[in-house]
Amino acid sequence: MAKNTICLWYDKDAEAAARFYSATFPDSVVSAVHHAPSDYPAGKEGDVLTVDFTVAGIPCLGLNGGPAFKHNEAFSFQIATDDQEETDPYWNAIVGNGGQESACGWCKDKWGVSWQITPRVLTEALAAGGDEAKRAFDAMMTMRKIDVAAIEAARRG
Repeated sequence: MAKNTICLWYDKDAEAAARFYSATFPDSVVSAVHHAPSDYPAGKEGDVLTVDFTVAGIPCLGLNGGPAFKHNEAFSFQIATDDQEETDPYWNAIVGNGGQESACGWCKDKWGVSWQITPRVLTEALAAGGDEAKRAFDAMMTMRKIDVAAIEAARRG
């Protein structure tokens, strides 16, 4: 068991979310599904209570805790991509499976978890500083899904 695990609270779909993530991202797997030993406020004995899973190498626990708490943008997974060919399938999987687009490479899955699908060319440009970073940043601010070619063009000026 990992020393540090991210716990994500779901209304009732932790297993479905974990299975979607494991099918979408490499180095992701559902490793265990645990059922409630008795009734609890958000469910009944035998319902899926928690799910152990990994998302892109990050250990997570999905908790079916009921509708009391909702996900928001204060937490997000950031998936670094090498090019547009890697960016597009992740973005399309999340948005196309009941999710929604947001700005600057952010999107939200149908369970409300936020994702940043971030091509490395963008983070490299921002790390470069100066005019290159400003041009890349200004270009990013106009985007939803990051357009790698447009970021590369902005870097060059």
